[in-house]
Amino acid sequence: MTGSTPPRKRRFHLPGADKEPSEGRLGARDDERGSSEQGSASLEPVAGRTDLPAPAVTPAPVATRRAAVIRDKAREGVRKGGSRARAGLAYLADRIIDNAPRIPVRDLATLRRQFPGLGPEELADKLVAGAAGATATVGAGIGAAAMLPVPPAMPTELAAEITGVAAIELKLIAELHEVYGVRPPGNLKQRSTAYLDSWSGERGIEVTKPSTMSSALNSRMKQQLRQQIMKRMVRNLPNLMPFMVGAAVGAVMNRRDTRKLADRIRADLRRIQVPWEALPVLPPLESPENPLKIGEIPKGLGRGRKEIGP
Repeated sequence: MTGSTPPRKRRFHLPGADKEPSEGRLGARDDERGSSEQGSASLEPVAGRTDLPAPAVTPAPVATRRAAVIRDKAREGVRKGGSRARAGLAYLADRIIDNAPRIPVRDLATLRRQFPGLGPEELADKLVAGAAGATATVGAGIGAAAMLPVPPAMPTELAAEITGVAAIELKLIAELHEVYGVRPPGNLKQRSTAYLDSWSGERGIEVTKPSTMSSALNSRMKQQLRQQIMKRMVRNLPNLMPFMVGAAVGAVMNRRDTRKLADRIRADLRRIQVPWEALPVLPPLESPENPLKIGEIPKGLGRGRKEIGP
């Protein structure tokens, strides 16, 4: 019969087979899927389930744990190193502050007797040349002591150099103020504080401006002093080069730094200079009770002590 299904393609129902049409032929039957009431099923995660297995905790790789330990130790080392550096700067600042009132300063009358026939600028040139030579000698002495450097002793040698150079430059600053006729008012301690402020700020003291004068070291001045010490320590690191190279480098750098400081101080003092003829009669400067020998490296600082002049 034309158009009918060939016998080979006809489907035969087996005895006992389900003859009812299947509604979910492409999917699972309802009784196989299981049924649920409307609104009872939810796709949200179930909270508070205690019958689920606990997630497995995967330990961190060994390299990650080691990196974390190294990072923690590095942070601790930086923190300790920073605290030691601050303690060292505070100690150096205290030593320089203690030494400042002990520095013997020549007043104008004494300087004019020692250098007769010189005007203010010529006398100031003499003072700067002498101080530059003294700080160069300190730098050469520390460099010679560090000919075969020992790493644990390097910070001590730098501290010794900065302490000695600071004493020489403080004396220079005080005597330059005498030469230019602008002695700071007050007693020995108050003037020493003013000279410390001038050294740390690398500027001259304007006695007519109260902002540049202070009778006590406040927190700002101490912080500025510590910054100046840190700057000097960084600049003086080449002085520790071995085989006498550091001695030559230290001499050159200290001479240059002292001259640069003196040029800045003199530039400020020239603007407020008082001529010698217009100066009132000033009392002589009092001598310190325990005068510091200029260029003396304090005991316990440095392996090579170097004394410069009387």
